[in-house]
Amino acid sequence: MRDLQGKVAVVTGASSGIGAATARRLHALGAHVVLGARRGDRLKTIADELGNERVAWAEVDIRSPRQVADLFACAVDAFRRVDCLIANAGVGAYGGILDLSDTEVEEVIDTNLTGTVWSVRQAVPLLTDQGGDIVLVSSVAGLRGRPDEAVYAATKHAVVGLAGSLDRELRPKGVRVTALCPGATDTEFAMGKGRFPDMPELRTMMRAEDVADAIAYALAQPASMRTLLWSMRSAMSEN
Repeated sequence: MRDLQGKVAVVTGASSGIGAATARRLHALGAHVVLGARRGDRLKTIADELGNERVAWAEVDIRSPRQVADLFACAVDAFRRVDCLIANAGVGAYGGILDLSDTEVEEVIDTNLTGTVWSVRQAVPLLTDQGGDIVLVSSVAGLRGRPDEAVYAATKHAVVGLAGSLDRELRPKGVRVTALCPGATDTEFAMGKGRFPDMPELRTMMRAEDVADAIAYALAQPASMRTLLWSMRSAMSEN
């Protein structure tokens, strides 16, 4: 296994859930972490929690290519390079294809797919000279869509396709690309848009820390190995 000590990892969607758990996990393993999310107050809280050592952050909406560029500029300014991108930022809303508003449809597509593409486009020039890792956080919905999540599933299928194509494009340049497909995870995801805090189903879901451990494991694989697609679910899940 590779040592992550000193590696520089950019994590999007880092203000809560899987992104925050991943930032904490990588930081605990000695990595430098660069946190990006729309809620700057939460990023500051996490940075303060980690002691602001080996941490940088920028308030960013990944739907904006300019703001994504600013996030990577923050990483280079703080740590001089980028070794890993964990493209985790995403949103969800449950409902039939006609139930979501136009604004909700645009937000899901622009965040989950377009924002992921903007993040990858900024990372690639920094990785191809030295090698590195890109982890795209998709979903089991990107492998098999269920009722009332068609738009979300479409974006996550697209992320899996993006990862597969990027693997073929970037592997000769020393960049590994992983599509991570977690099942239901107890986070703020879709809260109030199909999920609610008192749902008993939350108790059977994976924890954000479980997914963070998987991301760290993928990054720590020896250079001779690569993880293409990793699907995971809670042991208590019926799906």
